[in-house]
Amino acid sequence: MSEQLADELEAINSIYGDGTLSPSDDDSPATYILTLPGDITSSTLRLQFPPAYPDEPPVVLGTHSSGEHAKRGAAARDLALFRDAVGEVYEPGQVCLFDAIEQVKELIAAVTTAEKEDEEEEEDVEEGNGKRVSSYDATAATHDTQTGGGGGGDLLGPEPPWTLSLPMIELKSTFIARCAPVTSPQQAAQYLQHLLASDKRVRAATHNITAWRIRGPNGTSFQDCDDDGETAAGGRLLHLMQLMDLWDTMVVVTRWYGGQKLGPRRFALINGAARDAFVRAGLVDEENKQEGKKKKGGK
Repeated sequence: MSEQLADELEAINSIYGDGTLSPSDDDSPATYILTLPGDITSSTLRLQFPPAYPDEPPVVLGTHSSGEHAKRGAAARDLALFRDAVGEVYEPGQVCLFDAIEQVKELIAAVTTAEKEDEEEEEDVEEGNGKRVSSYDATAATHDTQTGGGGGGDLLGPEPPWTLSLPMIELKSTFIARCAPVTSPQQAAQYLQHLLASDKRVRAATHNITAWRIRGPNGTSFQDCDDDGETAAGGRLLHLMQLMDLWDTMVVVTRWYGGQKLGPRRFALINGAARDAFVRAGLVDEENKQEGKKKKGGK
């Protein structure tokens, strides 16, 4: 066992509890059993670490078992999600299990919530109370955002003045951005809280990536971002706002994971959705931006 793998084994068991990652009972070299933490799943997976790990990624061999009360198909679902998570977070030379576990916890939670909502909506259809929608539905999501469809609107205060982008869909993942003017970090936090509390589809999404930039009094300025589990995405959003010289604005990009990993392409989709929201809000003159690019290129 390499020193890095030994350190990671100790760290994972310290964070999530003894026995989370343990050697396999069989004689397979460098094979371990990972018990996914949390109350939302009881699946365990078999992992194999190549001698060169972390210069080479771990191999997810398959499921080890699923609890007696696990929902049918949950183990296969968790296996697929964990493989996707490893593919998304692994970087050569860097241990990856903690990041993969955290990502798959969020994915399982999002999928579980979506399945529950689908079951509830299907019951509504059977009772003749409305049409069934999927875990993401652009028309319904927009309507909920505009009307505070998640409930509790009076307690949260008025609806933030969001401007929404068009949905961007690739390999069944959906991205929607919304931006709003803000005058303080406290207001930006309040707007995000309102969004998550009032829109159940946004609340159940895989990621809600946030960035904001604010000019304060006496020449001060404030800017910050939040990846919400999508590593480095918040920083890229903030960099986009810096390049576009946007101030007194916040943006939230919501992603519903579609079951297939997008790799680095996801960052282009996140920034593309944000840019579309900025343009629709009138913060960016698209023609001037394109003209500026031509002049800069000398054409």
